[in-house]
Amino acid sequence: MSETVTIAVKRQDKPHGGSRWEKYAVAHEPGMNITTALQWIAAHPVTVDGKHTAPVAYDANCLEEVCGACTMRINGRVRQACTALVDRLLEDQPDQITLEPMSKFPVVRDLQVDRSRMFESLRRVRAWVPVDGYFDRGAGPQISQDAQEAAYPLTTCMTCGCCVDACPQFNDKSDFIGPAAISQGVLFNEHPIGRFDADKRMAVIAGAGGIADCGNAQNCVKVCPKNIPLVQSIAKAGRAATTYAIKRFFHA
Repeated sequence: MSETVTIAVKRQDKPHGGSRWEKYAVAHEPGMNITTALQWIAAHPVTVDGKHTAPVAYDANCLEEVCGACTMRINGRVRQACTALVDRLLEDQPDQITLEPMSKFPVVRDLQVDRSRMFESLRRVRAWVPVDGYFDRGAGPQISQDAQEAAYPLTTCMTCGCCVDACPQFNDKSDFIGPAAISQGVLFNEHPIGRFDADKRMAVIAGAGGIADCGNAQNCVKVCPKNIPLVQSIAKAGRAATTYAIKRFFHA
């Protein structure tokens, strides 16, 4: 194993600005991940050409694939920097590792992007359980073991953006809310209390930019770091949208 690893970073100084590539020779450490490499670059911001530059801007928080903040494109694949191990990446692409910002969100700077659109989609589908106060209301409704096991995978969503970055229908020319928001809509529609707002969620999921815009490419489930059954959620949402439309037709 070489003593250094060449890492090419696609850099951009400001929103709507031009981009450029910079390469760094990063000291190799066994077991290091991409976040470690970026920290090394921050401490030694000098390119392979000897140019002194500003540290690379990127998002990070938990460093254990829970928060979803460090999503970026690594060797062309969208994933988390904290769980992308350098040695494994070099097995597939030994010459260098490439880091780029996600492609479906506006770039703030370097690898840092603005994911506001995802959070707005969650707001639109009301991805929460409504409460009318914070006083003790006693035990909540019982949920069967089967329902708990079906719901749990959906609760692990980090809103990391991997699914929408890989989705061909999610782009700046589309209003598609994306698989993550649809899956969260399904999660809360099946919750004993959340289902009281099911029609409000279905108005969004069945409306413009909703389930009808999904092309069933299934890229989302391939890149999801939490292995969330997004295709299954989309199928459930599609059936629910049909039922919702029929009910609307006969009660109009």
